[in-house]
Amino acid sequence: MAMAMYLCPVPSMSRSRSIVDVKLKNKPVSVFQFNQKQVCSASLSLPNSKRFPILNHHNYGESDAETEFVVVNFYRFAFIKDPAAEVARHLSFLKDLDIHGRVYLNEQGINAQYSGPSKDALLYVEWLREDDRFSDMLVQISQAINGHAFPKLKLRYKPSLVQLEGGISHLPLLDPSIRATPLAPSEWRKRLEAVNEINEASNENINTEHILLDVRNGSSSSSKILFACILLAESALNFGYEWDIGHFQGARRPYVDCFRSTSFGLTETEDIASDPLANVDKEKTDILMYCTGGIRCDVYSTILRQRGFQNLYTLKGGVSHYLKNEGPAEWVGNLFVFDSRLSLPPSAYKPKSMDKVSMGELDSKNNSFARCYICGSQVSELRHRNCANLDCNLLFLCCKGCVKDFRGCCCVNCITAPRLRPVLSEHQRYKKWHIYRDLECKAS
Repeated sequence: MAMAMYLCPVPSMSRSRSIVDVKLKNKPVSVFQFNQKQVCSASLSLPNSKRFPILNHHNYGESDAETEFVVVNFYRFAFIKDPAAEVARHLSFLKDLDIHGRVYLNEQGINAQYSGPSKDALLYVEWLREDDRFSDMLVQISQAINGHAFPKLKLRYKPSLVQLEGGISHLPLLDPSIRATPLAPSEWRKRLEAVNEINEASNENINTEHILLDVRNGSSSSSKILFACILLAESALNFGYEWDIGHFQGARRPYVDCFRSTSFGLTETEDIASDPLANVDKEKTDILMYCTGGIRCDVYSTILRQRGFQNLYTLKGGVSHYLKNEGPAEWVGNLFVFDSRLSLPPSAYKPKSMDKVSMGELDSKNNSFARCYICGSQVSELRHRNCANLDCNLLFLCCKGCVKDFRGCCCVNCITAPRLRPVLSEHQRYKKWHIYRDLECKAS
């Protein structure tokens, strides 16, 4: 018995909206109109001016100091009758807290990734847990590096909690029986170890009795798929960029274009290269799905369930939860994260590693698989950079030699582009794209 492993990229969904500026207690707020509904949204960057009592951290870790910055991730599918009122309620609670990040709510629940001093960050979790709908949700915490991992707070109504072409509001996400069966990290590890042992012993071609789908972002053509919501600039992405710095052992990097044209398990194609679920037995094939935090797997498994796939399994809490509980077993490399840190080694998720971690320690020692996008040589650091050409902005891995020779660009053509940003060193990240555009306008 063997396992075939693929990456299933999930693209962004376009949306239209109108914005009306209003004021909420002297702070800027935008009212977004979706489907003739008005819902509140805000971008806040507030000082940590209010003091609170020590928190009961439950099972999601403790910080050494109340001022130590952490990054918090959680999601929960739950019915919210009036999401506009819920958004306003969250804004009111957070107005005096030093929280930066993304918090999205709609009728189907909440999806949040944010950073802040541990005291403020955990106070928000405690407050949310007072609601029975969110009392037992899995909350994941990792250490921030240099203060906030996000530039500001974006808390708003969003029609889809994750970006998927066509939206997800029509999916029965509130019914757990429709979603895949979640596997605890220990059970997931046992399954992978058993299959990998069989593969190594038999040395046979991989078959499709088990299929492991890597349900993470990985598209190449759209320019606004990943970083429209985080610190980095809007990007034209290299498909497989998450796989390139880390994946489960034995997983293969697929050569597909983008999810918009290749809907795994949803097409009639017989080409396994473009659709790993093509021609599989929907009643007998075990499909194991993993992603960074778990939410994309839950969403996509619901789609596959509707298409008749019976044996669907997800990694509970995603890779980040797995690394915290099982360490790097069966995992190779680092984990791509959607904030200014970009890449974290497995050790960053272990409870004992919540001590101070320096930037130089944020790379896995097992990075022999990672190659420079330009010359193909092994890279010394599992960390992407954006092309210095503002009109390209490709996210790619690059060796130090090529960074110097190509002046931070991804190819020869970009070196001669008219709008070049300065070459960044070490772990610096480019600022928002419009800053460089505005600088160019002033210079002209």
